[in-house]
Amino acid sequence: MERFVILALVGLAAQLVDGALGMGYGLTSTTLLLSAGIAPAIASASVHMAEVVTTAASGASHMRFGNVDKQMAKRLIIPGSIGAFSGATFLSHLTGDYVRLYVSIFLFCLGLYILARFLFLKDARKQEHKALTNKFYLPLGFVAGFFDASGGGGWGPIATPALLSQKGLEARKVIGTVSASEFAIATSATAGFMISLGLGNINWLWAGAIMLGGIIAAPIAAWIVKSLPTKILAVIVSGMLIFTNVRAILSYTNINSSLENVIYVTIVLAWVYIVFHVAQQERKLTPKAVQLNVQKSRKTS
Repeated sequence: MERFVILALVGLAAQLVDGALGMGYGLTSTTLLLSAGIAPAIASASVHMAEVVTTAASGASHMRFGNVDKQMAKRLIIPGSIGAFSGATFLSHLTGDYVRLYVSIFLFCLGLYILARFLFLKDARKQEHKALTNKFYLPLGFVAGFFDASGGGGWGPIATPALLSQKGLEARKVIGTVSASEFAIATSATAGFMISLGLGNINWLWAGAIMLGGIIAAPIAAWIVKSLPTKILAVIVSGMLIFTNVRAILSYTNINSSLENVIYVTIVLAWVYIVFHVAQQERKLTPKAVQLNVQKSRKTS
């Protein structure tokens, strides 16, 4: 019973992160199961089984709050599902350590780019939206789905920053769409694991506990996305990418643990300062935006 409660709390925390930032559920939950000595394929299979339900709840919540771009979701679902099924079926027995290293370096660089674009470049909310074609969506969906299934998580960490790096896309729409489309990816990955591993190798109790916590957290996370300003969300996403992937990259080195801790503390302090600074800027802009809306309504009336 104690383990069930702990796993439910982990599922709740993981879904809060995933639903609010478009990433983190699979990686957080899988990490816990791996730390308990569970084989990578079985851990990933159990988490994806839970995600079938939690992503459905998350997607419904995001749709209710108007955070989902349906056209974007349709273009991501098909290649993502194919990638997820392929990753679960053919690569569930591989560790993929060095593949994760390359992905971590890519995500780290993408996190830096997103942070720089929102801090130093022209405000993304004022840029004209650039229409994205299937040449962008097809490889993105397949790669994100493939790494999600074979690495225990990756749909959000790959799809969310890649979409955020495009001009004119709202952070809340990107996060809501990625979270909603993850239902199809989790379903496809689960089907692949069932074929390759069999139903007997999925721990239904653990999956149920993680699932319960995620269902409770889904509407809370969707409300957070609806309420927070775009720029703050983008900075939070980029900070998580940088911190998480620096840790992954450093795990492949022989760097001194003291220096490693210094790097972590420096990143966290810089991240907190930037979030606080952006929040202060957004607070100053809010009264102006309200005033402009009032003026517009007076002119129309």
